[in-house]
Amino acid sequence: MNNVTNTQHTEQEKRLIILDTETTGINPREGHRIVEIGCVEMINRQLTGRTYHVYIKPLDQRGQVLQMEQEVINIHGLTNDFLADKPIFSDVAHEFIEFIRGAELVIHNSKFDVGFMDHEFSLFNSMVRAQDKLPMTEDICTITDTLKVSKDELGSPKTLDYLARFYRVDQLVDRTYHGALIDAQLLAYVYIEMTRKQSSFNLSVGDNANTDANAIRRVSMNRNKLKVIAASADELEAHADRIAVIGKKGGEPLWK
Repeated sequence: MNNVTNTQHTEQEKRLIILDTETTGINPREGHRIVEIGCVEMINRQLTGRTYHVYIKPLDQRGQVLQMEQEVINIHGLTNDFLADKPIFSDVAHEFIEFIRGAELVIHNSKFDVGFMDHEFSLFNSMVRAQDKLPMTEDICTITDTLKVSKDELGSPKTLDYLARFYRVDQLVDRTYHGALIDAQLLAYVYIEMTRKQSSFNLSVGDNANTDANAIRRVSMNRNKLKVIAASADELEAHADRIAVIGKKGGEPLWK
C-alpha cells in the first residue's frame, strides 16, 4: 500500500527527492520489475517529513505474477506472498510522477534506478493511447548521482554502506533489510554530510547579503593587537647552528 505524506513548500525553494527502488533482479531487459519505491523529500537541505512509499506487485511479460528467487528475497526481505495483494505499477504511476515532478532526484547509482523507472514507464506507454503516455524520468526531473559524487569527492565510487560509515550516519537507520524507503532515508543523511561544505562558506560581510564576495575587505583598526613572542636564547643558538650546517653544505641561507 502506498503512502504519501505532505507538507507545504514554496516554489522558489530547492526541492530534492532522495529516491531508491527495490527490484526483482538487476536487468529490466530480462523482465525484472520494480517491487518497491521509497522517496524522501528535502527542501533547502532540510528533511521535510514528506515521503512517498509504495510496494508493487511485479508482473511478467504475459501479465502473470512474477515469482522472485530466494536470493533476491534475502536482499530486500520482500516475499512473493507479501507482494501478492499490492498494486501493480500502472496503478501508482501517475501519483508517483506527480510526487517527483520538477524535483532534483538524488539517487545512488542512478543508472540502475532510472533505468528501471523508464522501463516501467515504457511498459505503461505500450498499453495506452498516445495522449496518455508517461514522460521519461529526465523529462520531468534533474538527476544527481551520489555514486558519481563519491568518485569526485573520494577518488573512487563508493557504496552507500561505505558512505554511511565514512560520514558516520550508518547508525541513524536500521538496515536489517535494504528496503527502498530505508535506503532513501539513509542516503538523505549521507547527502547532507557529503555536500555540507557547499553550504558552509559564508562570504557575506555583516548583515549585507548583497556584498560582492570578491571585494577587498578591510581589517578593523580596532582589532586586538597580535601577541609577539620572541625567541629564547636557546632557540637563537639552535637557529645559528642550523644556518651554519646549511652553509657548510654549500647552501646560501635565506634566514640569518
